Amino acid sequence: MWTPTEEEKYGVVICSFRGSVPQGLVLEIGETVQILEKCEGWYRGVSTKKPNVKGIFPANYIHLKKAIVSNRGQYETVVPLEDSIVTEVTATLQEWASLWKQLYVKHKVDLFYKLRHVMNELIDLRRQLLSGHLTQDQVREVKRHITVRLDWGNEHLGLDLVPRKDFEVVDSDQISVSDLYKMHLSSRQSVQQSTSQVDTMRPRHGETCRMPVPHHFFLSLKSFTYNTIGEDTDVFFSLYDMREGKQISERFLVRLNKNGGPRNPEKIERMCALFTDLSSKDMKRDLYIVAHVIRIGRMLLNDSKKGPPHLHYRRPYGCAVLSILDVLQSLTEVKEEKDFVLKVYTCNNESEWSQIHENIIRKSSAKYSAPSASHGLIISLQLLRGDMEQIRRENPMIFNRGLAITRKLGFPDVIMPGDIRNDLYLTLEKGDFERGGKSVQKNIEVTMYVLYADGEILKDCISLGSGEPNRSSYHSFVLYHSNSPRWGEIIKLPIPIDRFRGSHLRFEFRHCSTKDKGEKKLFGFAFSPLMRDDGTTLSDDIHELYVYKCDENSTFNNHALYLGLPCCKEDYNGCPNIPSSLIFQRSTKESFFISTQLSSTKLTQNVDLLALLKWKAFPDRIMDVLGRLRHVSGEEIVKFLQDILDTLFVILDDNTEKYGLLVFQSLVFIINLLRDIKYFHFRPVMDTYIQKHFAGALAYKELIRCLKWYMDCSAELIRQDHIQEAMRALEYLFKFIVQSRILYSRATCGMEEEQFRSSIQELFQSIRFVLSLDSRNSETLLFTQAALLNSFPTIFDELLQMFTVQEVAEFVRGTLGSMPSTVHIGQSMDVVKLQSIARTVDSRLFSFSESRRILLPVVLHHIHLHLRQQKELLICSGILGSIFSIVKTSSLEADVMEEVEMMVESLLDVLLQTLLTIMSKSHAQEAGEYVSCLLSLLRQMCDTHFQHLLDNFQSKDELKEFLLKIFCVFRNLMKMSVFPRDWMVMRLLTSNIIVTTVQYLSSALHKNFTETDFDFKVWNSYFSLAVLFINQPSLQLEIITSVKRKKILDKYGDMRVMMAYELFSMWQNLGEHKIHFIPGMIGPFLGVTLVPQPEVRNIMIPIFHDMMDWEQRKNGNFKQVEAELIDKLDSMVSEGKGDESYRELFSLLLLEKVEQETWRETGISFVTSVTRLMERLLDYRDCMKGEETENKKIGCTVNLMNFYKSEINKEEMYIRYIHKLCDMHLQAENYTEAAFTLLLYCELLQWEDRPLREFLHYPSQTEWQRKEGLCRKIIHYFNKGKSWEFGIPLCRELACQYESLYDYQSLSWIRKMEASYYDNIMEQQRLEPEFFRVGFYGRKFPFFLRNKEYVCRGHDYERLEAFQQRMLSEFPQAVAMQHPNHPDDAILQCDAQYLQIYAVTPIPDYVDVLQMDRVPDRVKSFYRVNNVRKFRYDRPFHKGPKDKENEFKSLWIERTTLTLTHSLPGISRWFEVERRELVEVSPLENAIQVVENKNQELRSLISQYQHKQVHGNINLLSMCLNGVIDAAVNGGIARYQEAFFDKDYINKHPGDAEKITQLKELMQEQVHVLGVGLAVHEKFVHPEMRPLHKKLIDQFQMMRASLYHEFPGLDKLSPACSGTSTPRGNVLASHSPMSPESIKMTHRHSPMNLMGTGRHSSSSLSSHASSEAGNMVMLGDGSMGDAPEDLYHHMQLAYPNPRYQGSVTNVSVLSSSQASPSSSSLSSTHSAPSQMITSAPSSARGSPSLPDKYRHAREMMLLLPTYRDRPSSAMYPAAILENGQPPNFQRALFQQVVGACKPCSDPNLSVAEKAVPAAPSSWSLDSGAQEAQPFLSAHMGRILAPPVPPRSLLHGHYSLHFDAFHHPLGDTPPALPARTLRKSPLHPIPASPTSPQSGLDGSNSTLSGSASSGVSSLSESNFGHSSEVPPRTDTMDSMPSQAWNADEDLEPPYLPVHYSLSESAVLDSIKAQPCRSHSAPGCVIPQDPMDPPALPPKPYHPRLPALEHDEGVLLREETERPRGLHRKASLPPGSAKEEQARMAWEHGRGEQ
Repeated sequence: MWTPTEEEKYGVVICSFRGSVPQGLVLEIGETVQILEKCEGWYRGVSTKKPNVKGIFPANYIHLKKAIVSNRGQYETVVPLEDSIVTEVTATLQEWASLWKQLYVKHKVDLFYKLRHVMNELIDLRRQLLSGHLTQDQVREVKRHITVRLDWGNEHLGLDLVPRKDFEVVDSDQISVSDLYKMHLSSRQSVQQSTSQVDTMRPRHGETCRMPVPHHFFLSLKSFTYNTIGEDTDVFFSLYDMREGKQISERFLVRLNKNGGPRNPEKIERMCALFTDLSSKDMKRDLYIVAHVIRIGRMLLNDSKKGPPHLHYRRPYGCAVLSILDVLQSLTEVKEEKDFVLKVYTCNNESEWSQIHENIIRKSSAKYSAPSASHGLIISLQLLRGDMEQIRRENPMIFNRGLAITRKLGFPDVIMPGDIRNDLYLTLEKGDFERGGKSVQKNIEVTMYVLYADGEILKDCISLGSGEPNRSSYHSFVLYHSNSPRWGEIIKLPIPIDRFRGSHLRFEFRHCSTKDKGEKKLFGFAFSPLMRDDGTTLSDDIHELYVYKCDENSTFNNHALYLGLPCCKEDYNGCPNIPSSLIFQRSTKESFFISTQLSSTKLTQNVDLLALLKWKAFPDRIMDVLGRLRHVSGEEIVKFLQDILDTLFVILDDNTEKYGLLVFQSLVFIINLLRDIKYFHFRPVMDTYIQKHFAGALAYKELIRCLKWYMDCSAELIRQDHIQEAMRALEYLFKFIVQSRILYSRATCGMEEEQFRSSIQELFQSIRFVLSLDSRNSETLLFTQAALLNSFPTIFDELLQMFTVQEVAEFVRGTLGSMPSTVHIGQSMDVVKLQSIARTVDSRLFSFSESRRILLPVVLHHIHLHLRQQKELLICSGILGSIFSIVKTSSLEADVMEEVEMMVESLLDVLLQTLLTIMSKSHAQEAGEYVSCLLSLLRQMCDTHFQHLLDNFQSKDELKEFLLKIFCVFRNLMKMSVFPRDWMVMRLLTSNIIVTTVQYLSSALHKNFTETDFDFKVWNSYFSLAVLFINQPSLQLEIITSVKRKKILDKYGDMRVMMAYELFSMWQNLGEHKIHFIPGMIGPFLGVTLVPQPEVRNIMIPIFHDMMDWEQRKNGNFKQVEAELIDKLDSMVSEGKGDESYRELFSLLLLEKVEQETWRETGISFVTSVTRLMERLLDYRDCMKGEETENKKIGCTVNLMNFYKSEINKEEMYIRYIHKLCDMHLQAENYTEAAFTLLLYCELLQWEDRPLREFLHYPSQTEWQRKEGLCRKIIHYFNKGKSWEFGIPLCRELACQYESLYDYQSLSWIRKMEASYYDNIMEQQRLEPEFFRVGFYGRKFPFFLRNKEYVCRGHDYERLEAFQQRMLSEFPQAVAMQHPNHPDDAILQCDAQYLQIYAVTPIPDYVDVLQMDRVPDRVKSFYRVNNVRKFRYDRPFHKGPKDKENEFKSLWIERTTLTLTHSLPGISRWFEVERRELVEVSPLENAIQVVENKNQELRSLISQYQHKQVHGNINLLSMCLNGVIDAAVNGGIARYQEAFFDKDYINKHPGDAEKITQLKELMQEQVHVLGVGLAVHEKFVHPEMRPLHKKLIDQFQMMRASLYHEFPGLDKLSPACSGTSTPRGNVLASHSPMSPESIKMTHRHSPMNLMGTGRHSSSSLSSHASSEAGNMVMLGDGSMGDAPEDLYHHMQLAYPNPRYQGSVTNVSVLSSSQASPSSSSLSSTHSAPSQMITSAPSSARGSPSLPDKYRHAREMMLLLPTYRDRPSSAMYPAAILENGQPPNFQRALFQQVVGACKPCSDPNLSVAEKAVPAAPSSWSLDSGAQEAQPFLSAHMGRILAPPVPPRSLLHGHYSLHFDAFHHPLGDTPPALPARTLRKSPLHPIPASPTSPQSGLDGSNSTLSGSASSGVSSLSESNFGHSSEVPPRTDTMDSMPSQAWNADEDLEPPYLPVHYSLSESAVLDSIKAQPCRSHSAPGCVIPQDPMDPPALPPKPYHPRLPALEHDEGVLLREETERPRGLHRKASLPPGSAKEEQARMAWEHGRGEQ
């Protein structure tokens, strides 16, 4: 049965329990549990971690601990009964544990390991505390170590500082705020110093200063290694001061046997001593440890003959020294013993033995000998600090080893009262003796005895050294053969005090013979009494003693015989009449010297002191003796303190009148002597004497009289030293007075009480008199007053023995009140006065409430004065702190109310004023002190105090001033952070006091300043304070740990909520005055609502509705609220405030309120608008805050910027975000976008002189100046982005302004800038960007992207795969969709991210520019990809059954057109799709478009050559004609004939008759155009090219014959065939197949190849068998040309053809964009199956349109490896030959051979529209831009308009999108990934809505076989002019042929056609050309080893060794030609034609 537990209430889990039983409680090891019930080995209870979950657990898993249970029962609380510091360590370690692991994660490894070490130490220290085996001192020390470590860890981990007192955590409720502040300061200092933590309270005034800490040396002799002595030895250790040249300690003696061990076996391991009482001053002296070694044995060590073996002498052996200064540092660092080895040196000359240690120290090596290696003393040393009691406590083991205490000679710095000592130190200095008829000098030994008066030898009164027992006699060591020995040996004589008087010393001198007998012969003696006749002991000096002769027979039995003799010179002078017939005769030539030093607390050597003590013997000398007392040394006085005091008071009683003043002075002298730090500890002796031994019952009268007399004299005397001394002695004088009065009262039963009281009162009047004197002119008086004030507080305790508390308080009040109250008495006196007051407050008197009532007013008065003057602030704060501390501790008493009332009246106002002053100066420490004082006072105040305070104000102005002050102080307190961040306890207490105070004051504010007396300033101050309070960092509980949060909530609650309620209540009280705070308070209140505390938000958000309502009432709208709210919301959210839940709550609460209003519609609109703004702001913040990519940040910013402009019309915010967006673009180097962004701001400005204020980084200036600056900056950015066309209108606009102002200098500059931009357009290379459509589907995308589709302008060189990877890295959670279909609702609404990406083709707006013939291609290329708003992509599909013989019959095109919100380029690289349009193009319409385009292209090209008499390069024309004729011959347009001229088709589609007719007419027209072209070709063809021309004629005839039956009108031969002029007829063109040679010859970036290598047969119809090869997938960015051999090899494998060996048949490419409308090919021999796919970007799309062609050309070009000395464009001229021909010759020829087909225009478009190129196909490989340049060239010179269409600078006009290219002209672009057919590393997203289509062949065919579209691509030009090109009137002579060299840097992917060189030579030359090495990018796949050899160098590569000899003439010819202008992919028509003709003839000749 479960029973409630009685004892078992609390325990710790010692083994984890998994709760595997029903109702089991899961417990982890280390958790604590509270036990409620028990049952048979099980407990039921709760874990303290989860107090709400109850369960059962095994009893044996729990270790029980004692606990205190309160409130027993259901709601009982249990507190463990353990030391609070143990609890703190436990909690702290748990808190550190998680933070410690984070340190490792954050790579703070150093702190990680340090903290681990500290945590282990804490665990160990905690274990020691819990063991319970420590002494109290050890517990205290352990606690000290624990607190130091806890504070260190907390500081380094950024945790809170813990205030402590005596190592215990203090409870802030139990102490005053001032004390709490001081504890924080103290804890902070202890952390910083990491030293012992002393009591954290500030020392009270008058506390004793610390006693100096004595030092002690512990010395232990480990061993003495020697092997040459072989005798017993004595080793004497002592401390020697080298500077003073004297020993400063006793000697420590160690007696060793001949083996080196202790002579006494008990001494083993116990040969140790403690040299005590060394002061700090001693430690700085040049100290040495000196060891003298004396051997005991024969006279001579190595001579056994010298002396008999039975006689042992003490003989000097050696000495060793160790410098203390050298080892002190290491001893200080190490807290344990440290070993040292001392070398023992021997003396060379025994006569210098007494100085051997000095010689060794001075290194006088001639006087001593170095030892052998085996000689040495091994000692250990340890430095100890503290008094002896402490040393004994801390090192008990030392004292257990038989420690020898070795004292200092003389007294230590501090003489302790109980230190009784009576030691006489005697030094045997030297002797001078006669030889006595001996031939050699004597060996003299001195024997000494101490004899008492009766002649008895005193036992054990001689000590050779500590560590050995005392003895009765002393034998000196013997110096061999020395009559003048110098011993220098110190002997201690510890003679008992009672035997000292009458004792004497006798010295006997013996000669130690070394003869056989070896006897010691006595030859003299000396003696000395210890005390003189006058009672003084032997003085500390050297004494020369007389030597008296004697012999062995002399007897000393009758000591009186010699004691009557003079012992020394002084003695002789004292008794001149000595009979000469005595038994002992003095030896006048011999002398003996000793020196003595007395260290005795009982004996004196001072005559004056002795005279005083024996004053009755000489009563007439009393005056003199008392006068000389001042000259007696302090040591002597303190030794005889009690005797001296007794004597003085006896003298005083003997004759008061006569001796009173002298006794008083002597007493003052002695009292002041005890103030010396050396004798400070004798004060207790004095106190004891006064309490127990003092008997002067009448003394008080004289003492009072003298004291009063001194006081009264102070006004007159000039010298006041004696008065000042008396003032300093005031404390003890009063002790004597009071004790004397008590004794008198006791003796007389209280007689003369009144006289005593009146005398004391008179004395106090004198004191007041002294203090009231003006001391400004008298320094001596100033010192007297200071001395009096310093001593004054010390007499209170004495007075309290005789008077009541009130009486003493009155005395004190009168005295303090007598001080000058004005602060003019000088600063030093101010300080003394305040210190006196401080000590008064700290005294016992002040702790009585009765005295406080009397004293507090005067104390507060003085403090008030100083605070008003702002003087001595720190002392004042200390006094106030003490007052508050006392008041707090006695806060239960009723009197406290009155005291607090006094303090409030006197201090509150001045405290506030002081704080404001201090805070303005930012004095941190003073501010902290005074803040703690103010908070202490406010905390003591209760309702009554506040009521009185508020009622006492005379007027509302005073109240207003007070409120403003206190609110201001509170605000500063929160703003300035007076308390450091980690003082959490202090900060929370401060907040609690503030919120309590504000609650009291708010009622007064409401009552006095609401209605008619409304005061905005006070209310505003109040609201500001409340807002600051709620936003305090220390109150944001969400960011702290849950344990700490719970503690704070339990103690204080959530103070933010309290203040929020107060704030809301006060807001409601405002009534109609609310309008004054709109809009000023909106921002602050918004900040409050953004605090992440739901309750605060619920309270505060409705205030916004209130504000809207009041403004609506006043103004009829709430525009101000709206504007301010939006403004502030932006800045606050960007600071990190607010979250999604706030947005929802804001919307919910306000909509609910607004619903009920009359203005609900505008209100709802506003709330919705703000909510939507918050959505965008939160998105923006998340983007900016996270590691987001630039794109996402830019998109987010654009979204937010547009919102500000379009939805809420906030111009300033809009402009701010314009600049933020501009900065982002600049960072990403999107210069064009940056320019467009800045243009938005520029368009808001006018050309006016209106002044503008300073804004962002703009200075205050006129609108004109700002607009000008902006324009210049924008032009600069357009220039950097190479968008010169956009910059030119701005240049013109600026020029217009400058012209109107006649600012010609600026005008000149801007015109030059404009001109340079035109130059740049024509000369500098620019890359055309790709465009990609991106769909963002799913709810996980940011708000501004969710379920939207965008078109993005790619970066330079960026292809689809790269773009796709970039997008996936920006959205790592996103999934790439593998199909182009529009997603369904499931995807749109799912919580995921889906990306759909494919390339699209731009549809340019500027069609007219593109249609102009004479516009250079560089100009056109800009308009093809800029200012584009429409994009499209095509998808081929079959309708109905598919004809395997001819697919074109059923292949349709689905064309999707996307319209964007803004044109690209613009303020962003991407814009949202606004509209989608979808149309279907029929197969017939597509065929019409293809043929029509090709016709137009041919006409344009022929026109150029007709109207220019060019005799040069006609390669372009040759290639074009060859492409069309050859294709037609080999079945190109035959496919169209089969498909659409079939009778079945005509019958089934009667509606298509008109279109079929149109197609026939176009075919007829093509035959005619070809005829004209051949005629022109014949005219200009080079002789060497005649064979080619002949071949073309033959093929044209074949073509004409093949079409004869279809078109009978073709039987007439064209002029080119017959040699005669041929009228315009119907000529058909066909495409030729592509041979392997031609594949290798075609340059990868040649115009023919602009669509990609695999696109040359972009619409090829095979007229032969359709070959079904296997699946051939081509993946690449149009990079198929990178490995032509490889490509050809694959094609050959896929399409073996016996007739056309090696020709590549139809290879279709599925581009990463979309299907091309040019779906049919007319010139293929084979068709490919539909499974042959290449996924490529638009670079391989095969778009038939002119703009596309050039883009593809660039794409292919960009895939080339980079070459350092070649530009990346295909637009450069070159003068270098390539394979024997000018490089453009091959390209032109290849175009001629291969031909090109283009799809026709959309039949639904008008003529003008038909110029718009068709979208490129994702499945075609159309070749073509080769005919574009002739077309352009033919129209050159006809452009009247500038390249930039004139347009006005309307708003938004520049919202375009432009891709800025950063590579200057000479820079090499980085190589892009080049992939072969086999080696694509990536399967990209299908880039278009196409299903896999068939591959197309290498000729100009788009589709063939099963997947061909049935649409012919005869015409590759996309210019649908219906009329012929007008004739050219200009000539082409001015254009050198090199100028056309567009592709000089590109490698030809095919072997050249052979002209004048043999094939082998060409092949050799190709092999010989080294390719420039380059490092491929990471994604480039190296070529297979079987790949073809290196390609020939670039056209103008300087090294062509194989061509130099054969083509020398050509080389010279080329180099002599002038270089033309750089062009992009276009040839000047004339040079092109000439070159074509020449190459054609060479080709023909070569074949022949």
